[in-house]
Amino acid sequence: MTRNTSSDKKELAKEQREQLLEILKTRFEKNMSRHKDFEWVKVRAKLDVNAEKLWSLNEMEKTGGEPDVIGYDENKEEYIFCDCSTESPKGRRSLCYDREALESRKKHKPENNVIDMALSMGIELLTEEQYRALQELENFDMKTSSWIQTPADIRELGGALFCDNRFNHIFVYHNGADSYYASRGFRGLLRV
Repeated sequence: MTRNTSSDKKELAKEQREQLLEILKTRFEKNMSRHKDFEWVKVRAKLDVNAEKLWSLNEMEKTGGEPDVIGYDENKEEYIFCDCSTESPKGRRSLCYDREALESRKKHKPENNVIDMALSMGIELLTEEQYRALQELENFDMKTSSWIQTPADIRELGGALFCDNRFNHIFVYHNGADSYYASRGFRGLLRV
């Protein structure tokens, strides 16, 4: 059960928090190739003082993202978590790109949109560069695709960008921002 404190911060109940931390630790230890030379103890210390970030990681986990540490920002002293599910997270598929696209649909509207969902989860939508860097760690989205941040000039013309991994190559494509598919979701990034 998620609860809000009097200051409206998003926090997990103690049992949920411990369960999530165990999942994250197990995943971290199982996938050391994603974060060579990192220590779980140091990651855990950051998580212990960032209840709201832990809540966001739980949202990533609940929607099938399988978040894991993929880097460290030396300047900001932050660990970088990203969705590392083999395919685009199941709980974040069948979404059009943003609210404007959602509202423009007259029929068969999806339940939500990528930008609002990422914002509500407290995570960032990946840029093309971040998506390509993620693919250097492992092969992701070999059957699905993931929306990525779209430049304003493309979005103003009604388009949005997404990526996938086919034929050992990362492809960047475009679609109408109001389109949505059962095999297209989005990956998020969280700095802790």
